[in-house]
This record gives sequence, structure tokens and C-alpha cells, in this order.
Amino acid sequence: MRTDSSPGTLPAREHLPAGDAGTPVLDVVIPVYNEEKDLQPCVLRLHDHLKRTFPYAFRITIADNASTDTTPQVSARLAAELPEVKAFRLEQKGRGRALRTVWSASDAPILAYMDVDLSTDLNALLPLVAPLISGHSDLAIGSRLARSSRVVRGAKREFISRSYNLILRGSLQARFSDAQCGFKAIRRDVAQVLLPMVEDTGWFFDTEMLVIAERAGLRIHEVPVDWVDDPDSTVHIVKTATEDLKGVWRVGKALASGSLPLDRITRPFGDDPRDRDIQDVPKGLARQLVGFCVVGGLSTLFYLVLYSAFRSFTGSQIANALALLVSAVANTAANRRLTFGVRGRGGAVRHQAQGLVVFGIGLALTSGSLAALNAASSNPAHSTELAVLIAANLAATVLRFLLFRAWVFPDRRESDAGSTVVASHSPSSPTYSTAQYQQQYAQQPPLPHRSPTGQQSRQSQQSQQPHQTSQFRAGEAADGTWRDSTMQFRPMRPYDTDPGDTR
Repeated sequence: MRTDSSPGTLPAREHLPAGDAGTPVLDVVIPVYNEEKDLQPCVLRLHDHLKRTFPYAFRITIADNASTDTTPQVSARLAAELPEVKAFRLEQKGRGRALRTVWSASDAPILAYMDVDLSTDLNALLPLVAPLISGHSDLAIGSRLARSSRVVRGAKREFISRSYNLILRGSLQARFSDAQCGFKAIRRDVAQVLLPMVEDTGWFFDTEMLVIAERAGLRIHEVPVDWVDDPDSTVHIVKTATEDLKGVWRVGKALASGSLPLDRITRPFGDDPRDRDIQDVPKGLARQLVGFCVVGGLSTLFYLVLYSAFRSFTGSQIANALALLVSAVANTAANRRLTFGVRGRGGAVRHQAQGLVVFGIGLALTSGSLAALNAASSNPAHSTELAVLIAANLAATVLRFLLFRAWVFPDRRESDAGSTVVASHSPSSPTYSTAQYQQQYAQQPPLPHRSPTGQQSRQSQQSQQPHQTSQFRAGEAADGTWRDSTMQFRPMRPYDTDPGDTR
């Protein structure tokens, strides 16, 4: 994976300031390859729609990637006739390559693209880009799989699309609903940092861009669309699906190994409401409860299956102990990763050992319940045993959650409040103390961040004031810039002990 993006976190999102009437706010890119038939009707229809309905200045850029028919001549003619239309020629194929090239060179603060067949109804264009103009979101995508979308297409394409998105959800944990709809937009400041990290140059470009953005914590806005399938589409489904699966494997491997520098495209610490300190509210309690209940329900079913299997050839106490032991190991591992977000191998053995202690307490509760049942009835029914075990496991589950949260996976952020920011650097770079950074800051003028229109943002003006405290925003150097790419500041995560995991 590429890691040559410009170092530094993104500035805080702000509403785009009002600019000159002639400055395009939106640049809509139409990537084409041998589209001499559909190109002119598409551009004329899009141009007419934007002229009538779009309240900002705009540009339409035709990105011709190595067409061999008369597409270049059609593009040149449209650019000559319409002042808002520009033509761009690439000598290599690839939709992703065309988008990255044009977006990287564009001066418009909002960048979008749509397929030349205009399968997506154009009434969704303004809702697509509005959250980016307002500063609410970083990227926006049209979704054909949203509940309120209206889609007309064959069963074959419907099955492929839904299967592909299920694969993304299962393998890359993607939460967006539609990766391949040809109707997307992105803020230019985000694109400048995100695009160099996207390796694919073909149809997987969209998916890779969205997965990286989502993993970095950027906000993706989804717009339900009306979409009619183009029966004359030239997309080779089998070849495209094969390349997409290869891309899923490559991106998943990069995320697992931690080779993607996701911290370079995060928003400043504190820009997200989840970063704010709220008094007397335990951090992450609701999410942990949901995760623990899901894991607990699955592990209980696993336990009951094991108990029934072991009970067929041994006594109830031995079957209970064996089933509880196996399910406890699996339960601890699942809660460690899914409920409490502990990544890496560091501390895994200790956590399992502490989990076995918690298992012993659960064993005492369930064994005591079975002993009481056997004392009350000499030959209880199997269904009665299961009912008693379920009740005992519910009590043990509540105790297990409390012990997991307070003892096995405690939240040490409050106790480590004095050192919530740490520096990581390469062996070749020197180590700087806070005082040294403040001294260095006083000697060197800061480089201000600039908004997409060239004006300084409110945040960059504040960053030029001398620092009065020793606290730095996560992901930002003391002078508010990233001139030294080897020095990064990021918030400490209590159990993130795997050096290969940058999340």
C-alpha cells in the first residue's frame, strides 16, 4: 500500500466561505472510455440541470482515459461550446486513475463524479454535495441499497451488488451501504491527503477510498437515489468482480498489518463530539454493554450446545465444567476484541488468566445451582437442568461484565490523564521534550492551514498564537503543522500494545 501522503491531520471542517461568482465550487468529473455515443447527451443534460438548479458556480470535467473512438473529438467540441465544460485526456485506462488525476489537479473545493450513462437521477446531486459545502461531512455517496432508494435493474446485478456489499461488511467491517454506485463527492482538502493512499486505478478505487476514509474516522454521508440500470453497460462483471475481490484481500491485509497511516487523515482531536469530556458518564459504557450482550448470547448458545454434547457421555457436573471452560476461553477472547476494543497480542495471556478466574466464579455459581437442583430432585429432567443453568448463567453474566470492565479490561484513561498524549518517532529522529518544542515553536513562524478557497480558517489563526500549555492536539505538532513527518502525536490507547496496529 502507498504511504507517501503529505503528513498532517486535516483541519476542522467548516462551511465553505462565499467566493467569487466565477470560482467553481463544484467540479463534476465524468470518466469515459469509448463513449462517443452517450457523452454529448450526458454532458448537455447535466449542464442544463446544473444551470437551472445549482446555486453555485460549477465545472464539468470530461476525463477521457485512453479512448480509441471519437470520444476525444466529442469532448473537445463540448468544451469549445460550453464555458463550464473542460476536457482532460489520459493515455492510460482506468476509472480510478482518471478520477485521481483530475481531482488532484482541480481547484474546486467540492469534487464529484458520476457515470456517463446518468443512471442516477440528477435530483440527488444537490443533496449529495450539500453536506460537504456546509462542512458537515467529508465524503458523500449515492446509495442504491438505502430503504428509500428506487432502483430498476435486473436480478443478476441486484444479487451481485448486494453480495459484494455483504463481503465488504464481513471482511473489511464496512458500514456504508453501497460502494460501487457511480455517484460520489469529496471535499478537496480531504482528497489531497486521502487519494495518495489509494492504490487501485480501476473499479475498486471507490471501495478502497471509502474503506480507508471510514477507518480513519471521516464522516461519510449517504444519499438514497433513484437509479435505472443501463442495459448497454460495457462493464465486464466477472473481470471486475475478480479484481474487486483481489482489492478486498489487499486492503484487508494492509489494515490488519497496520501499514496504512490512518492518523494522517484524521480530523483534529476534539472536532468529533465523541472526543469531548462529559462528567459522570462512563466512556463507552453503552457500546460495551451492547457488545457484551451480543457476545454473551452467542457464548451462552455455544455453552448449551457443548453441555448437551458432553452430557451424553458424562455426568452433569463434569459436562458443565468442560462446557464452561471452553466457552469461557472463547468468551474472553471475543470480549477482549469486540467489546473492549483491545487489539494486538500484548497482554492476551494475562487477560485469559484473569478470564479463567472469572470463569471459576461462574463455575461456582452454576455448579452450586446444579447441586441444589440434585438435592431437591434425585432425577431432574434435562429441560429442568437447562433452565437452572440459564438462570445461573444470567447471574454469572452480570458479575462477569462488572469484573471484565473493572479488573480484566479496566479503562485507564482517567488514571493516565497526565500523559494522554505520547510521541512516536523513527530511530533516526531526535526526541523532543515539551519545553524544547515550545522553544522551537517560538523561533519558527508557523505555516498556516488554508481553506479550499485560499483563505485562512479560524482554526489556523488560533494556531498562530503562542502555546501556553503543554497539551498538544492529537496528530499535530506543537507548531500546528507537519513539517517533520517522523514526529507524530496521538492519543494513548490503554491496550493498543501492538506496534504494527496504528488504529
